[in-house]
Amino acid sequence: MEVFSRSKKKVYTNFSYLLIFQIIPLLVISSYLVKEINTHLFTKQMVYYFIAFISFIITFLIPWRRIMWWFVPLFYLANLGLLFAVEFVGKTILGAQRWLEIPGTSMTIQPSEFIKVSVMMMLGYLISKKPPPKDGYGIFQFIKLSIIIIIPFVLIAKEPDLGTALVLLITGYGILFIVGIHWRIWVGIVIILGLSAPMLYTQLKPYQKKRITDFIGKPSYHVKQALIAIGSGGIQGQKKEDATQTQLKFLPVSSTDFIFAYLGERFGFKGMMVVIGLYILLIFHLLYLSAKFASDYLIQVFASGLAFLLFVYMGVNIYMVIGMAPVVGLPLPMFSHGGTSFIIFIVIFGILQNLITFKDYNRYTSDSKISMISKSKQTPYRGR
Repeated sequence: MEVFSRSKKKVYTNFSYLLIFQIIPLLVISSYLVKEINTHLFTKQMVYYFIAFISFIITFLIPWRRIMWWFVPLFYLANLGLLFAVEFVGKTILGAQRWLEIPGTSMTIQPSEFIKVSVMMMLGYLISKKPPPKDGYGIFQFIKLSIIIIIPFVLIAKEPDLGTALVLLITGYGILFIVGIHWRIWVGIVIILGLSAPMLYTQLKPYQKKRITDFIGKPSYHVKQALIAIGSGGIQGQKKEDATQTQLKFLPVSSTDFIFAYLGERFGFKGMMVVIGLYILLIFHLLYLSAKFASDYLIQVFASGLAFLLFVYMGVNIYMVIGMAPVVGLPLPMFSHGGTSFIIFIVIFGILQNLITFKDYNRYTSDSKISMISKSKQTPYRGR
């Protein structure tokens, strides 16, 4: 019993408490802003936080290393099935067919959010089964891993949801870059993309082309109002009653996609820099964990994948708000009001914490106590 207790305490010293402390300030600032915008949305946000907390506990306690071999392929195929189903029975909202309605309820789910988790799991599972050689994966293994990324990318892009599809693509190949791919393959990809860019542009939907032309030429109404809000905030920010862009509803979707603009209006340049700094520290910490546990490919994939997800979501959203990128429907991660995206991020954090905490503790199942006690009773080898 004493041996088991000491081992259990040792296990939880591996828990990355710093990751949790880095997330909390983002949630506090976000909740404060959402409450100012709409108290009803704040109540919903608290419900999302509670669901996310339960989801974190569950995903943290699941013995992922023991069930990966059967769960990951099944989960990935099930997610692909949901994406295929969207094309045939998906619910259309605002011209986009991205949701599935849960039978017997009015609730919907967006499979493209769940596929992020399953793609990361599948990559981690395959890479850990066959680690890369010293000079990185060759072309055949690269193609095999690329298929895992490209199939859901195509299905999501057809919904159409090019923003989420590109996030998945960048995150997937970002993971492969960190894990290791032969440099000649990357050179070939850059050349192919450069030559095919004009043809890819012709395949875009009319509204997607309009977003690009609006970005290059005259900014859209949303961006204009966001820039006015940020400009009125100045260095220090405005009081709530003086934040007229948001309070008088000039700034659209101020609690979701354009919440960064309200942050600038309320807390000014200083507030925006604080939030950006929190994201940068979190991303660097995740990349540090990826390098620290480079020999454990499951941790490396999830840590680097989460870092890329946060970086792309944050970068695109902020650049969109300040008019330096086309307007797309990507929220500020773990900051914009919303449930599905936030919960997915927390689930990924839960899986990563599990992989780190139980890295050297593979028997955290019902027989762990018996195994440890029986080992402690063995007579130690004392040599000759």
